[in-house]
Amino acid sequence: MDRKEITRLEAYLRTKFELPSIEVRQRPQKDDSGEVYIGDEFIGVIFRDEDEGEISYAFNMAILDFDLPE
Repeated sequence: MDRKEITRLEAYLRTKFELPSIEVRQRPQKDDSGEVYIGDEFIGVIFRDEDEGEISYAFNMAILDFDLPE
């Protein structure tokens, strides 16, 4: 993903989640995905998929049991 694509995804996520601190960063040595952060905390990966000329994105976020409230 290039910088323009990452900027568009970041704007979408900020609007969708009403969270201006969300950030999408390029992944080292990967061009099909980006890392998603809130502030300094890594929260997941967004993957780019192109099939028959159509582009879509999949956001994958792992939630650990010990991070959940009691």
